[in-house]
Amino acid sequence: MASQNSHEFLVERTTIVKAEASVVFALINDFHQWTQWSPWEGLDPAMQRTYAGPDAGVGASYAWAGNKKAGSGSMVITESVPNERIVLDLAFLKPFKAQNVTTFLISPNAGDVQVTWKMTGKKNLFFKIFGFIFSMDKLVGKDFEKGLSQLKAAAEKS
Repeated sequence: MASQNSHEFLVERTTIVKAEASVVFALINDFHQWTQWSPWEGLDPAMQRTYAGPDAGVGASYAWAGNKKAGSGSMVITESVPNERIVLDLAFLKPFKAQNVTTFLISPNAGDVQVTWKMTGKKNLFFKIFGFIFSMDKLVGKDFEKGLSQLKAAAEKS
């Protein structure tokens, strides 16, 4: 876990999914599957998506460009441990520039799977100023909760 200081942030949410770890892993490890559960998919019906690299796993990448709500940016999977962990480098371009690390931890537990979604990064000037009004947790925490809820629904119907 990243050390927390005034220059860094951590947003983290967890849910329990009644599905096999492999089902949850597949929904996260393949960006083509994110349309089923990502909390940002509905922000712009005309959002442009670009996929590159392998279909899933390390090197898979996804870029998007949309309206003001969706913004634009890209993600690339930098670590993929089957049924355990997926790590992404996340770059936002609009509405602000930021470089963050996003990690999904998948922990099987007595027939259920605990899924933790966390994002760490450095607070850029925008967030140092804006952070006096809203914390990163308040800005994206509800999105993580919505995404995990949708991931849970997608995994449990599989």
